[in-house]
Amino acid sequence: MNEQHADLVATARKAGVWYLALAVSGVLGFLLLHAQIYVSDDLPKTLLNLKEQESLARMRLLAEFAIIVSQALAAVYFFKLFKDINHFAAWALAAWGMMNAGIIMISAIAMGGSINVASLSLPDNEKLIMLQVFMLLIKGSWAIGSLFFGLWLIPMGYAVVSSKRMPIGLGRVLQIGGVGYIASAFLVYGGLSGSWIDMLTIPATVGEFWMIGYLLIFGIRPQSN
Repeated sequence: MNEQHADLVATARKAGVWYLALAVSGVLGFLLLHAQIYVSDDLPKTLLNLKEQESLARMRLLAEFAIIVSQALAAVYFFKLFKDINHFAAWALAAWGMMNAGIIMISAIAMGGSINVASLSLPDNEKLIMLQVFMLLIKGSWAIGSLFFGLWLIPMGYAVVSSKRMPIGLGRVLQIGGVGYIASAFLVYGGLSGSWIDMLTIPATVGEFWMIGYLLIFGIRPQSN
């Protein structure tokens, strides 16, 4: 392994660490903690949760911070990894990853606002009006964020396929997963529903964890002669 390839492997593993942090913080915050505080279609219950479980609500907010930071740093290290391999794909990947981090910042701001509103000395009916706005912002941020999360997987997969520095199958799964994420967002906002829409994001999940594992274990292949 020459010095240049060793540096690339080190960069790949750093990208893998931040991608893993993104996955873990996403599971912890969005899948495990979120529903314990923010109850869809039940504003009074959500307000009660924010009052009585403030520590848990703040843990949810901190998990959102972790998602934002790990997404941004993963985008930076993926750019560093691919910039000399496929400059166009590296720029697209970094730009869309940063956009996703920026959109999730709106969700974090809304969460912080909801915690503050719950502690105000105002009548509950006034709090509920403000809380409804914050919950719509949180939901909307994640829905729109899924567009950019899908978009960033497509150049990631393209960089893999075009360079052959990682398994081509991994690149294809990432591209399919990216398209699936984007399609699911369009379908949901188009008024459709059903478990089949959630299935569209399965390839993205498979591709993400395959990519994380490959980055952490193997890094990146040397350039073929």
